[in-house]
Amino acid sequence: MTFSRSKFFTVLLVACVCFLIWTPAAHALTQIELKDLVAKECPADAAYAEGLTTSGSSMEATCYMVYGTAVNKSGKDIVDADIFGRIYDADNSPVMKNRFRLGGIEYVPAGESDFSFRISVPSVQRAPLTLEKFKASGFSSKVRRFQAWDQSIDE
Repeated sequence: MTFSRSKFFTVLLVACVCFLIWTPAAHALTQIELKDLVAKECPADAAYAEGLTTSGSSMEATCYMVYGTAVNKSGKDIVDADIFGRIYDADNSPVMKNRFRLGGIEYVPAGESDFSFRISVPSVQRAPLTLEKFKASGFSSKVRRFQAWDQSIDE
């Protein structure tokens, strides 16, 4: 028994439609504009500002809070947005070499919203800090990136 070309393409089309119907929807990465950025030293009395060292060393660090406004034009709420950007000190030296993911925003509603995150800068790098090329991106629903070692794959 042989199939004609038209029957073959009909069967192929039906198979493709069935596949698309049963495939779960993909959650697209949503870009978020960041504006009105400013970096301010953490208050001296803040619990997280005491005894800071930079990652992997005993070098003293200065705590800064980065404040800004997130602009979510997608019309959907975004969760777990990653913040990317570049930070330079007063001498135009990079503050965090080879590290462009700087922090995150847990929840970004549609429209404009304020956000902040903390960074640690080696104390030898002079203020003021310059913030450049900042942006954020996230998803409209939680994306499970890692699985706990004691958690079943079905959980």
